[in-house]
Amino acid sequence: MDFNDIQSAWNNEKTENVVIPTNLEKLQSANTPLDKIRKNLKNEFVYQIISIVLLGFVPFVHNLPTKFFAPYYLLFTIFVAVCAYYLVKLYIFYKRLNKTTLNTKDSLYETYFDIRLNMELYKTFGFALTPFLVLFMLGFLYLGFSKTLDLSTGLSNFHLATLFAVVASTILLMGLALEWWVHYFYGKYAKDIRKVIDELKEE
Repeated sequence: MDFNDIQSAWNNEKTENVVIPTNLEKLQSANTPLDKIRKNLKNEFVYQIISIVLLGFVPFVHNLPTKFFAPYYLLFTIFVAVCAYYLVKLYIFYKRLNKTTLNTKDSLYETYFDIRLNMELYKTFGFALTPFLVLFMLGFLYLGFSKTLDLSTGLSNFHLATLFAVVASTILLMGLALEWWVHYFYGKYAKDIRKVIDELKEE
């Protein structure tokens, strides 16, 4: 085989390393759901921080007796520490997303699995806060009962059953609400990115 034959064979060879325009378009189409995830995550930080600050003023807004201030703020301090731990992790994830460029299949894969991992982290965050919110609720129910009932003799079976039903319903509703929240603000966009990955696999 002479040089011309070699050059002709080289020119006719199909290389798998060349990214065809349709692939580029599909990779770029994944940026739209990624932008929405970035936007939702940014808004999430603002809402979370505002919510935490507002919870700090609850004893004053609801005129809690002074003797309940210490227990409330002890629980609130632990609550803030848990929030800070998860919010820092989600902030690091947000900064990582801002640096992400979906220009290769590998970067698309990595970003998709990073999103899925942090969706589970967000769910863990929500479940970690559930006991605190239940305790806050129980505290306010106790105050409500103390104004209308004589608690020195304890609660009746009816009131205990009502309390148990309220707590169980609250935990169940929070779990369902958390699943919906994560799916609505992050999950459906992660599915859009997954569709792009599946389309690229078929080519």
